[in-house]
Formats: sequence, structure tokens, C-alpha cells
Amino acid sequence: MKALVIGGGKVGYFLVKTLLEHNTKVTLIEKDRDRAELISKELNIEVLCGDGSDISILTDAGIQNSEIVAAVTGNDEENLVICQIVKVSFGKSKTIARINNPKNIKMFNQLGVDKTVCSTEVIASMINNEMNSDNVKIIQTFDKGNMVLAEVFIRAKNSWGNQFIRDIKLPGNLVVISVIRKDEVIYAKGDTKILKDDIVMVVGNHEAVDHLKAHL
Repeated sequence: MKALVIGGGKVGYFLVKTLLEHNTKVTLIEKDRDRAELISKELNIEVLCGDGSDISILTDAGIQNSEIVAAVTGNDEENLVICQIVKVSFGKSKTIARINNPKNIKMFNQLGVDKTVCSTEVIASMINNEMNSDNVKIIQTFDKGNMVLAEVFIRAKNSWGNQFIRDIKLPGNLVVISVIRKDEVIYAKGDTKILKDDIVMVVGNHEAVDHLKAHL
């Protein structure tokens, strides 16, 4: 998946950093040249210096191949304009707008913005959800985007099925915190047995969750 982030302030910087840690391809558009060069050097990504509402800049940034466009400048009106231009001119990309004034949420949604959020971590979580596998769904990111809460759906062919938690080799720092079985929450212990159709709640960093997606 490819994401285009517009706005390289603190929110944009940490959003890009979080997405890179999740192996997402990211391009950033930032107006300030010094800031653009700094982020490009620090994060080793493509950063275009320019106006994110400029169609030519959006085109140069590869918007045609971007499934997600996140407008996260510090100006609500600018974020709205960017999202509207993306929708009208390019159509297919899903738009996410950062808002600073909660009163703008309803208006933004009415004007066609797909998602409006006030938190970097929530934005990252929304984008991560677009990359879920059939078996693993990211619910939330926290700790500045470094950690992930995820659901693991136990299918018939899952390697975790019919195993005790103590016998499962968990990748990295992944921890099983609970098992949901037919609306019952079971707090995870070593002797908890995982069954078909269970939903297992896990916490870990992005690397551990990515490994789980690939190997479950």
C-alpha cells in the first residue's frame, strides 16, 4: 500500500515515521523547503516541497498510485481543500483529514472527506486497517504509534488453533492478552486453549504483528 501525507509538521512527521515502521510506502508533501529537506534526510523518504492543493504537485507525488491521502497540516480549511481536490480530480484515493476544531467534523464529512480525525495515532490506525490480512486486524496504535493492539481471527487452518497459549511461539514482543469466545472474554493464561472461531487479542510492536500476519 502507498500513502501520500500532506503536511510535515509534528503530526505529519510522526505519522510518516509510524507508517514507515509498518513498511508502508510513503511520500510527503511539505511547503517549507528547509523542513522538507530535513525530513527527507532524517527518514530517507521522498519529500516534495510545494502546495498540497496544487494538482501538479499531487501528480508529481504519485497520487495516482496512492490508496490513502492524509491531509494533516495545521489548518483545517487547507486540509478540507486538499481532500476535495483529491476527490474531484483523482477520485479513487481514500481521504483522511486532520482537524483542530471538532466543530468542523460534521461539515467535513458532509463535504465528502472520508475520515476526520484529531489524533496522529488514530490516523495511523486507520491507514493500518487498510493493510489488514484475513486473519489479523489492527484495532489501535498507541505509544506514539510504536505499539499495536490487534485481533487475531482463528480460522480452521490457523496454526494457533487447538493449542494452549503456553505452547505457541509468539513473534518478537507479542503478548496475548485475552480470548473472545462467543461474547465471553477469557483473560489469557498459559493453560488457555485457543479454539476455532476464537478472537485472540494481542499487543506488540509493528514488526511482531507484521510477522504474525505473514506466518499465521
